Amino acid sequence: MFKLNEIKELIELLDKTSVQELEIENEGARLCIRKPGVSEVVHMQSSVVPAAMPHFSTAANAPVVPETATQQAEESVRASASVANLHTIVSPMVGTFYRSSSPEAQPFVNIGDKVGEKTTVCIIEAMKLMNELEAEVKGEIAEILVENGQMVEYGQPLFLVKPE
Repeated sequence: MFKLNEIKELIELLDKTSVQELEIENEGARLCIRKPGVSEVVHMQSSVVPAAMPHFSTAANAPVVPETATQQAEESVRASASVANLHTIVSPMVGTFYRSSSPEAQPFVNIGDKVGEKTTVCIIEAMKLMNELEAEVKGEIAEILVENGQMVEYGQPLFLVKPE
């Protein structure tokens, strides 16, 4: 788990460099710090996240409320998914979305396919590493929200699944 003073130090160090984004994983907690203009400034993900964990910008520790077209689209997809009782599978990272393991291979899933919790639904390529993404829910693929080869952002909705 990251301590607040460690996060502040990392933000200050990042602010003094030309690096736009820093991502660190430690003891099951992942910290991603991005400079302003890169969709989010600070994001923390962990299996145990404190409820009151603040998000800080580098400008006088002001709360960050990023509003981009992508985030508005994501909120719209989540709102429509919740109305239709659909589960949204989101991207766990920034990268390139691939529906199959190679250009010649069949897609992992298509609309209407039944999936289980461990069913691979796509690959996200990040820094030449291929990361398989599992459905994590049992159900039926209702919609595929991105195109093969498209760049995706952290938290971007990829699939809508009708849970069983």
